[in-house]
Amino acid sequence: MFRIRRIHDAAPPISRSAISEVQRLLREQFPLAPQDDADNLAERLHNPFLKRFRTVLYVAVDGSDRVLGFAILLHEPDAQFAFLDYIATIEEMRGRGIGSAIYDQVREEVRASGALGLFFECLPDEPHKCRDAAVLKQNAARLKFYERYGARPIVNTAYETPVPLGGSDCLPYLVYDDLDLRRTPGATYLQAVIRAVLERKYQFLCPPDYVDTVVNSVKDDPAQLREYRYRPKDVRAAPLRDIVLVVNRGHSMHHIRERGYVEAPVRVKAILRAIQTLDCFQTVSAKECDSSYITAVHDPEYVNYLEAACKSVPVNSSVYPYVFPIRNPARPPRDLAMRAGYYCIDTFTPINSLVLPAAKGAVDCSVTAAEAVLHGAPLAYALVRPPGHHAEGRVFGGFCYFNNAAIAAQIFSRHGKVAILDIDYHHGNGQQEIFYDRSDVLTISIHGDPEFAYPYFTGFADEQGTGAGTGYNVNLPQEEVIDGARYRIALDLALDKIRAFGPQFLVIALGLDTAKGDPTGTWTLAPHDFQLNGERIRDLQLPTLVIQEGGYRVRTMGTNARHFFYGLARD
Repeated sequence: MFRIRRIHDAAPPISRSAISEVQRLLREQFPLAPQDDADNLAERLHNPFLKRFRTVLYVAVDGSDRVLGFAILLHEPDAQFAFLDYIATIEEMRGRGIGSAIYDQVREEVRASGALGLFFECLPDEPHKCRDAAVLKQNAARLKFYERYGARPIVNTAYETPVPLGGSDCLPYLVYDDLDLRRTPGATYLQAVIRAVLERKYQFLCPPDYVDTVVNSVKDDPAQLREYRYRPKDVRAAPLRDIVLVVNRGHSMHHIRERGYVEAPVRVKAILRAIQTLDCFQTVSAKECDSSYITAVHDPEYVNYLEAACKSVPVNSSVYPYVFPIRNPARPPRDLAMRAGYYCIDTFTPINSLVLPAAKGAVDCSVTAAEAVLHGAPLAYALVRPPGHHAEGRVFGGFCYFNNAAIAAQIFSRHGKVAILDIDYHHGNGQQEIFYDRSDVLTISIHGDPEFAYPYFTGFADEQGTGAGTGYNVNLPQEEVIDGARYRIALDLALDKIRAFGPQFLVIALGLDTAKGDPTGTWTLAPHDFQLNGERIRDLQLPTLVIQEGGYRVRTMGTNARHFFYGLARD
């Protein structure tokens, strides 16, 4: 196991130790690098503009804080770009995913900084530009790795022109990563980037006339990137299928401002801002639906209680369940606050005056998106909060009040068989309970084992349905710590079961809390993992409705959602 952290300065002893290790690795692995790149590293962190760049250091460390890898980033906030100066791992850890994790972290941080792109250098992978066969092979492997992210060399410039007295026949490409923003740098922007890199990073190597020559060689507007070389199809340039998007515009009324309540309005804003860069979403307005859609899967008594309880709570107040009486249907508590525990499974899902309209708004979005699929849309996305997959037929909990996925599946079931695939970190106990005795709706959930993960009481592998539903509920509980590769083993099993079931419709309960760093989860999925998951689900070629569930690390959830939908929507 390892973690990635940023080193801000050399003041703490643990940071000094990490910087010393990075300096050693720099000297060992980059013997041709300028000596002061290693010698002055601590000073550059302390004085961000020593080289007229803000220097940022990331290290991957194990449990004993041994440095396993590092990245040094040069950030130019005024020009809105970042330059990845160095990235490396220790020799014995190469090929174990540490480099990928560090690069993912760098991309995430650069995008969050507002930069328009990430630039770096890679040595050439063409024999006439690099005569050493071993080095050529390493260069090709490195460029192949970066192509996974869509990063490619910029062509038609003089960037690879030999520096006077440089004495090398293996000169680097300038590589550009668009950070999934789907844009290519314009000529003026690229000229400013090149000038900053040559004049600041290589100030003792590049004379002014050389810098001018390289800068003035940029003519293409926008710049041209080299064609993909290491995959059979340019997947990032592939057309994307349209996705009907229905957003719960009134969700923000449900805002619990108490410390620690992570199901906040900013979640929707973060996702929406990120996915709209894909240019494949067609937004439609939600239509108001009557309560029959809700009572088709929820007990009317529960729905009536929720309506009455929400209306009884004073504005700007919330009621949390605190008494959990034995559920005797004939003797429910008369006090609505006490009765909350009669209908709730936990102590952290509140009732207040705005819960009901927000939850009904989520239902409206889910119904509207489901009907869009029925009318021929191949993909639809209900971006909603509060979520719904923990709401059972007559209980709420886990921030959930009405089960949006179950409501949509019930609509689809009138027209054919339905599969619900829950890919939230937490078990989809709501769908399981609602469809447990039915054979026309297959419910599958990949989640953290209930031995350690909420909701604790359900989600075990031996819960397979009852009566006619026997065999149509599939739980795939996972270990407490898994990565994207391990997750895909479970996902492939789930998809095989869906293919065997042969449904006419697919509902995805999308949880983004499987991501690394989510405050409610323990897994380590990275953006690229979400894209691969989306691609696998896309291969089912089923009319698909995605409904938003969990995901609470606001800094990364938008990026992860964008990657997922990119994989899902590719033609």
